[in-house]
Amino acid sequence: MKLISVLVCVLTLLFLIFPVMAIGGNEGWIEVRCNVDGASVLFDGTHKGVISGGSLTVPVYTTGSPYTTFTVEKPGYYSYSGPLAMPAAGETTTVYATLNPVPVTPTPTQYGSIYVESQPTGAEISFNGDYRGLAPLTISDVYPGSYTITAEKNGYHTFTTTTSVSSGTRSTVYCSLNKLDTTGSLYVISTPSNANIYLDAVYKGRTPMTISNIASGTHILEIDTSGYYDWKSTVDVPVGGTKTLSATLNPMPSSTVGWIYVASSPGGASVTLDGNAVGQTPNSGSLKLNNIASGLHTVSLSLTGYALYTVQTSVSPNTVSEVSAILQHSAPVSTTGGLTVSSTPAGANVFLDNQFIGITPITLDTVTTGTHTVTIRADGYQEYSATTPVNAGATSTVSAALLPATVPTPKSPLPVFLIFSALGIAGIFVMGRKFR
Repeated sequence: MKLISVLVCVLTLLFLIFPVMAIGGNEGWIEVRCNVDGASVLFDGTHKGVISGGSLTVPVYTTGSPYTTFTVEKPGYYSYSGPLAMPAAGETTTVYATLNPVPVTPTPTQYGSIYVESQPTGAEISFNGDYRGLAPLTISDVYPGSYTITAEKNGYHTFTTTTSVSSGTRSTVYCSLNKLDTTGSLYVISTPSNANIYLDAVYKGRTPMTISNIASGTHILEIDTSGYYDWKSTVDVPVGGTKTLSATLNPMPSSTVGWIYVASSPGGASVTLDGNAVGQTPNSGSLKLNNIASGLHTVSLSLTGYALYTVQTSVSPNTVSEVSAILQHSAPVSTTGGLTVSSTPAGANVFLDNQFIGITPITLDTVTTGTHTVTIRADGYQEYSATTPVNAGATSTVSAALLPATVPTPKSPLPVFLIFSALGIAGIFVMGRKFR
């Protein structure tokens, strides 16, 4: 009977102890770490929550049916799936998922167009100073931006306006030309003939030539040809009549100099000759460079938003060399670079300037240029931190060999202590009964 009483006491103590041990004893946790907040987490197809702050911890019961796979997904990213191992009671299993964005096919730059009408019709249309044809007409394949449209017609005042073009759209420009109040004509001849004619700095053709529908009044007439001095004078154009003007050009003595005429599309480009600034190209016509020594020269044209244009041209005595530049839009300047981060072991959390960006190994393609701080953290390892520069169009690399962290000495398990304490109490009870 005494033995039975002792066993009853021991069993009673164990029944009191084991319920305490059993609280939470069949529960573990699975921690899912991911580089994208808001991503959904599924275990064997069952939704368990969303990633917040880079992770999601899901409680699981070790006595239930085990989960075998996990999936992390979010619209705009490729889904990630992997195997899942159940934790032991009271323990945490950590798995990692890196979501990569689904690439978006960039929309190619769309050009626009400009439709130009004139009243009266048939006006000569220029686009940023370049002649394009007679109105009505459509100017196609125009890069988005702002442009100048000019309409000219004999007997009418010149019409000029600006218009903006957007991608994939058509702008309409209506040019209403006003008649000149009074016009006249000039008949221009020269010795020698076939010389260039410029009226108010605008090229009109070669001698002999009649220039009609000129606004009456005073104008500047210039005539030039190779090997002769330029002829330049003011001329009065009569109302409703034609004035004949004869120009005799004087030959130039033999020399070792010539000219360079520089034109560009669009106009307004800054011009340098052999590295020295010499002026800007006009919107129409040419920039004339006089008394240029014979030989080979370098001409460069620069304009904001356009690539630098450079060409070498040869100058011969008493001759004109022409440079006609069609400027090309310059490519946009890149302000980002790439960054690749790896660690040994892999699977560590990566922070860029204290912002979580993913799990090693990881590569970012669009990091702002400049100096950045990269921090790498992993459970059981010392934190790693480094600064690295990121240059435009280049990829920087950070690689870390993580050092193990100091592991504290584990404490003795409480349940074993309780069992031995219970057995000790039972033994004291038996000895006490024996000596009574």
